[in-house]
Amino acid sequence: MNPPDAMRPAETEEGTPVSVKIRERIQAARKRFNANDNIAEFIQPGELEKLLDEVAGKMEGVLDSLVIDTARDHNTADTARRVAKMYVNEVFRGRYVAAPTITEFPNAEHLNELMIVGPITVRSACSHHFCPVIGKIWIGVLPNERTNVIGLSKYARIAEWIMNRPQIQEEAVVQLADLIQNKTQPDGLAIVMEASHYCMAWRGVKDMDSKMINSVMRGAFLKDANLRREFLSLIPR
Repeated sequence: MNPPDAMRPAETEEGTPVSVKIRERIQAARKRFNANDNIAEFIQPGELEKLLDEVAGKMEGVLDSLVIDTARDHNTADTARRVAKMYVNEVFRGRYVAAPTITEFPNAEHLNELMIVGPITVRSACSHHFCPVIGKIWIGVLPNERTNVIGLSKYARIAEWIMNRPQIQEEAVVQLADLIQNKTQPDGLAIVMEASHYCMAWRGVKDMDSKMINSVMRGAFLKDANLRREFLSLIPR
């Protein structure tokens, strides 16, 4: 007996699920496709919609295995597709789309003083349980005459792109630091992230108050204790 259409993986013209095609391209290129990796370069036009269809079909199978009667329960009749759209188009969007366009300007005024951007509100999901991670990020930059300058809103766009993937907070901050470092080439870069993890608040120990704080220091922030103290003292928490 053939499964209903809603439960079949979305297929390409050749009859192969689109996820398989994408995975084969990644493996042929010998690249990673971990939860927090971006795989946009391996997705062809039109395939993201097919991937959404495939996820919706498989999510319907999850609901069925949870013994939820989606055929008769009006509350969950469209849940599988809603969840698929949430994962592909929102919560994990940073895996499937290319990096936002970042306009860069030369440091014409040769600015070399500490600049701090934040707090930037970020939302992610932990790789272990797919539970929400919600917090704030502060970014400190010490530019030089060769540093590329980017608009303040672009820091938020970059952070959102990195965080909209299943993440581990420690790895997410390093990914963000690497991207900003490569884009701007400052003398120093500092990032602090403070976040609540709902894998602790919603399940497990159910601790509603705990937060995780971690930081990455690069260049002058790593070498100059006074600069590091200045940055940390200026972060309102």
